[in-house]
Amino acid sequence: MARYVDGFLVPVPKKKLESYRRMSAKAGKIWREHGALEYRECVGDDLRNKWGATFPSRARTKPGEAVVLSWIVFKSKAHRDRVNRKVMKDERLAAMMEPKDMPFDVKRMAYGGFRVFVNA
Repeated sequence: MARYVDGFLVPVPKKKLESYRRMSAKAGKIWREHGALEYRECVGDDLRNKWGATFPSRARTKPGEAVVLSWIVFKSKAHRDRVNRKVMKDERLAAMMEPKDMPFDVKRMAYGGFRVFVNA
């Protein structure tokens, strides 16, 4: 079955990781209630390598920041659009989106929608 994924790369201050985790757990519950198939938030652990670009360089982390890689899985792009419309109208999510209360700088978050083309 085809899938569609919204992906995120987020630099998060390490001192705010627990706040980010709590916010994400609530957001994940909302996305799942509205039909998302999966909701994952992963904090970088083994990010130094000797080849290619590193996640910290791509996320443009500053000292004291962690990299969070996140994704939400949907049945299709149309399903994603339907689910996200519902999520964006959900008052619980709106209550969490006060810019001054965010545990990260939203302007530095990378986001995109991805069509799955290999599902091994």
